[in-house]
Formats: sequence, structure tokens, C-alpha cells
Amino acid sequence: MSFPWLHAMKKGLRILQDDVFFLILHNEPLVQPSLTPYNMKKTSAILTLLLLHTLFACAGDIIVTPGGSIHEALRQAREWRRLGDPRCAGGITIRVKAGHYYMVEPLFIRPEDSGTADSPTVIIGEEGAVLCGDPPQKHTQLFPQEGMLRILHFDKENRCITIPTPPLAVRETPHLEMLLQQRWAIAILRVKEMTVRGSQTDLTFMEPESRLEFEHPWPQPVVGGEKGNSAFLLRTTEQHNGIEQLVRLEGTPQHPVKHFTLQGLTFENACWNRPQHQGHVTLQGGFPLIDAYKLAKEGLPWAATLENQAWIERPVAAVGIRWATNVKVSQCHFNFLGATALDFAIGIDNCEVSDCRFTNIGGTAILAGSFAESPLEVHRPYDDLAPLCKHLRILSNHIKNATTEDWGAVAIGCGYVQDINISNNQVDGVNYSGICVGWGWTPKQTGMRNNRITGNTVKDYARQLYDAGAIYTLSCQPNSEISNNLIGQHAPAPYSTNDRCFPIYLDAATDGYTIRGNQIEGLGYFGKEQIGFNTPGPDIHISEK
Repeated sequence: MSFPWLHAMKKGLRILQDDVFFLILHNEPLVQPSLTPYNMKKTSAILTLLLLHTLFACAGDIIVTPGGSIHEALRQAREWRRLGDPRCAGGITIRVKAGHYYMVEPLFIRPEDSGTADSPTVIIGEEGAVLCGDPPQKHTQLFPQEGMLRILHFDKENRCITIPTPPLAVRETPHLEMLLQQRWAIAILRVKEMTVRGSQTDLTFMEPESRLEFEHPWPQPVVGGEKGNSAFLLRTTEQHNGIEQLVRLEGTPQHPVKHFTLQGLTFENACWNRPQHQGHVTLQGGFPLIDAYKLAKEGLPWAATLENQAWIERPVAAVGIRWATNVKVSQCHFNFLGATALDFAIGIDNCEVSDCRFTNIGGTAILAGSFAESPLEVHRPYDDLAPLCKHLRILSNHIKNATTEDWGAVAIGCGYVQDINISNNQVDGVNYSGICVGWGWTPKQTGMRNNRITGNTVKDYARQLYDAGAIYTLSCQPNSEISNNLIGQHAPAPYSTNDRCFPIYLDAATDGYTIRGNQIEGLGYFGKEQIGFNTPGPDIHISEK
């Protein structure tokens, strides 16, 4: 049976509730001290409709306007959940009006903010709703003024790097740092001292990065090799600490955040503070080393030729998600972020990022799954990590100009994962690899499986670093697939130290993949001859179509 009067009343409520919750969020009295007859009628209508809203249990809307607080809106929603308020029926929607909302601290979304399948919690921004922090640090390149130069010598014993002698003004510049290109990664080293020897100058560096750079064997700068020595530049960085995180959505293993959606928001401006305090020496994929050294005698039970040990930490993310189920990020824009943009770190089940834009990202645009971060040693194979990131869908996102700060990061990076679907994304402009799945460098069964990389487009990849692939995989991943992807030509990478760059790179014991229907833009379908291999497993199936 239809009740037209009820539909009309609900419509009237929607028209007026902007005013109601504007007053709630700004701590304004609902009845003003001086009211015109019209305002008295309007206030009476608002109060009446609020009562009817409770009686008929309509879904709850909370409106945030510029000058208001998204934190307070979330707290209001949390109170409704805690008290079992009838407005939770059908879901709670926090509607963020157009404007800039400066985040003094991250928006912290907790298990108590969870919704249900029938009553989700949604934060939705109208066009122009921007959650913003501090602009990323700026750099001034001093030597050379453009491009890069090659190092002359890498001295492990004395922990110094020799370069052509810079001008006096550069040598006298305080807070000087070296950005050093080394195969598939970079290092950012804070300069401690420069010793001039005519046309050559020796540089030593601050701790902890000096120890990490010279003690860990992979990667280190190349001297000689296929295409000459590793390249460097010297620069200064604006010295300030700024906001690094805009949103933290974080549950626990026992109490994950559930049924929560971020939609239509812009996340803009976030810093990356680590290099100016600790330098930045990486293992791969943008993961900074926190301890590393070469084994006195190579070989461990799970890898007979292993020569190095390393412990890494996860790069900071502007939007970080941990221990979450049925969480979605959709139609959002991530822009000018200093490190990782969006991170599904651990405890992820049935989550999704779709129809989002990522532009001008300093590190990785979308990161997912464990990479065996400290306290685990990264080279040991683990069989309990992949189930901690499963059924994640990365769909129809557009990534433009990522890895602007850390060239060794990637566009989409997934570590120990299972049942991942990476489909119909566009990657355009990245300094290393485009879409990467897998971790561990191992042929052993680790739980990674059923991963799909299908229908994506990857262009303009490997701008600065080689040993790369538009699509890059590691380790054993049974029942996985790389299909129907369109791959453009890789960039020339003028300072690369080898020629290893492939449309698809099956690195370090990759196994379990069916590869079919992939095309190189302008050249059509391709098969085995365009794929890079590094000790692949026996269960690789390749066909053109």
C-alpha cells in the first residue's frame, strides 16, 4: 500500500535536515534568540520533522560544511551507533560539502564506527570536498643543474662515494642530500662531509643511512656494468615536518572495521618526513630498510645462496586501512601526496577501491598486503601472511604520474595476497614497475594464489629505473592469471644501468600463472619472446590469445 503523505514528509525532512545538522555540528541552538514569524514556523517545522524522523527511523544524514569538523561528524555517527539511535536504520551518511578541510590530525575511523550490511556508514563528498594537509616538501636541484651525473667510485670499506667535484657554492650549501639511482631502487643520503681531491670529491653521509647503504649488498650502486655507473644528483630539501596522514581506518584482528565507505572525496597534500631525518635506503618497491647487512657466510635453510638480511618498514600512507572487512573507497581523487596514497596494509577481506584517480603521487598509488615488515626478516618465506589480505578488488582506477619522490615505488603494489582482482585500471607514468604482485622471492607455497591481473592499461613505465616490468610478479602464486592487458612502450630511462625492462617480468621464482591475450600497443598480441624470466617455476602457461 502507498502512503503519499509519508513520502512527501520524508522529502520535506531531506530539504530541511541540512539546516538541522549544520546547527548540531556548529553547536548552535536550534531556537535563535530573535526570530521572525517565518523563522519561527521554520524552526517549528524542523523540530516536528526531527520527531517524525525518529518515529519513522529514516536513514541518518549528517552534514559538514566548510569551517565544520569531519571529526565531530564522525563522533556524532559513533554516538548514534552506540546508543542504537533509530537514525542508524538504513545507514548513516556523513555528507561533506564542497570546500577545503585542513586535517590537523588524521581522521581516525575505529571499529565502533562500523556499519552493517543493512546499515553502512558512508562519508561522501560532493564535488570540491577536499581533505588536505601540508604540501609535500620541495626540492632544489643544485648539481648538476639538470639531469644526473654518474658516480666515479663506491667505496664500501670507507663508506664514501666519489663524484666529479661540484662548484664551491654547492659544497658550502647546508642540508645537502644525494639522490642516488641504483638499479631498481633509489637512496636518499644526507651529506655529512665533502673532501675535495682536485676534479674528484669524496662524500660521506649521516647515520643511519650510511650504515644501511654500505652494509646491505642489494641493491647498491653499479660501478661499470652493462650501461655504466649509477647516476646521482645533489639537492636541498625544504626542511619542515608536515601532516603525513589524512585518514586512518584501523580495526583489530578481533574487531575489524566493517561496512564503511569513503566516496567522492579529494585527498590532497601530505608530506613525507622520513628522508630529512633518517635518509631513505630502500630494498625494493619503496620499502625503507631499518636494518640490513651481508651474511658472513651465505646460505640459509630456505635459500642456499642467500647472502643478505634485511628488515623493512612500511612507507607512510595518506589514507591507511588496517583490519577491515567490506570497506570501499570509490570515486575519490588522491593528489599531491608525498609517499603512498592508499594502503590496504593487513587484515583486509572483501574490500574495494574503484573509480578513483591518483595524480602526482610521491610513492606508490595503491599498496596492499604484507611485505614481511619488521619484526620479520624480509627474505624468509612466510605461509601465514597471504590470508591477511584477500578478496581485494582494485577496479577501474586511473593512476597518472606516480613515484615522483621515490622512483623505486610502483603504481599498484601487492605483497603477500590471495584472491586479488586487479582489473581495468589505467597506469600512465611511473618511474619503475607498473602493477606488481607477489613477494618473498621463493618457489615455496606461501598461500599466495588466485590473483588476477586483467584488462589493465600500462603506459610510460620505467622512466628512471630498469629491472622492471609493466606487470611484475614474484614467487609462487597457483591459479593466477595475467590476461588481456594493453601495455605501451617503456620509457628510455636515460641513466639505467642495465637493459632488463619487459612488458611482463616474471621475476624470482614466479610460478602458477596463466598468461594470455596481452598486447603491446601498436604491435598486437605477444607471447613468450616479450616476457622477462628469472628462474621461473614449472607451472607457467603462455599463449598469445
